[in-house]
Amino acid sequence: MNYADRNKRGAGMGIFGWVILGAVALLLVLAIAIYNRLVRLRALAKEGFSGITVQLRRRADLVPNLVEAVKGYATHERETLDQVTARRAETTRTGSVEETARADAQMTSLLGRVMVIAEAYPELKANTNFLQLQDQLANIETELQSARRYYNATVRDLNSSIQSFPPVLIARPLGFTEEPFYNDEDPAIQSAPKVSFDRPAA
Repeated sequence: MNYADRNKRGAGMGIFGWVILGAVALLLVLAIAIYNRLVRLRALAKEGFSGITVQLRRRADLVPNLVEAVKGYATHERETLDQVTARRAETTRTGSVEETARADAQMTSLLGRVMVIAEAYPELKANTNFLQLQDQLANIETELQSARRYYNATVRDLNSSIQSFPPVLIARPLGFTEEPFYNDEDPAIQSAPKVSFDRPAA
């Protein structure tokens, strides 16, 4: 093999080496991009769940005042009202998504019963303090519904990415797993409970 042949062979091997190096670099960049996207989606899901717990704490803080306002009129409904007070802390305890959703659904149902009780007392419905509490609860329930939907949207995006190709090749080895949706058997959790009543005429 003469000198020219050796140069041609060396040049050919050099080009092939650069192609391999370029392919490896491209795969590395792609892997980093996928990893960063998964990290961002997981952070958004955690942020979404945090938003739910914030609204649950706001609602729990409102419950004692709401119960006291109703107690002043519906004294014979004390069992239901005491149950609401007893369960208020369950929705604010740090737990899994499933546990939080169950506690949330139970409280939503109980608050719905409180509003049904209030419906039977025109004097209570005309009470300024109760009307203010009712408006606050309605606002919180609207924010809570938005927080649930936002969380489920972020979980959908995260889970779809983890299950798709090529992210699935990176997600599993690096510990990324699907997050649970914020679901419950009670259909009331899918929409804010009706808490507004007709205000008395001025």
